[in-house]
Amino acid sequence: MEQKVVLVDENDNEIGLEEKQKAHENGGRLHRAISVFVFDKDNKLMMQQRALTKYHGAGLWSSTTCSHPFPGEGVADAAHRRLKEEMGFDCDLKELCAFVYHADMENGLAENEYDHYFVGHYAGTPKINKEEANDWKWMSISELRKEIKQNPKQFTAFFLAFFERVIKEAERSGMGFN
Repeated sequence: MEQKVVLVDENDNEIGLEEKQKAHENGGRLHRAISVFVFDKDNKLMMQQRALTKYHGAGLWSSTTCSHPFPGEGVADAAHRRLKEEMGFDCDLKELCAFVYHADMENGLAENEYDHYFVGHYAGTPKINKEEANDWKWMSISELRKEIKQNPKQFTAFFLAFFERVIKEAERSGMGFN
């Protein structure tokens, strides 16, 4: 059975359900999503390289985890669920911000998401689920900005669409980056 995503309006009010794949076709229908940014004690971001079998963004680098809440599931619950499913650990998470972004992807697909962004801290080593993530690494924000500038095609289109805005929100909340 195909996974459904929650369709929303520009204020994040639920307006229906759609099959996940179909919601990403033809410019994408606005739907609810979550993205998790996990940092270590030095405020390095845990990056995830998406599994090579993903239907979009395969093998590309992105935030610690990204996904969609199930119908009826809260965004915080979805963030914790996917962190455990993809990276094999859980940690305290705080919702940092939420906003709409759009990103065109390969294969004629697009992200059109009302995305809720969560931040957390973790000092351990993840136990990645190879069906979800191919690899992982810690990167400082300055290293990440340099790598994005030099090699943007190594990152998912959606990560490039929201990265700087999320980091600015994190800085406003008191997180300092090198």
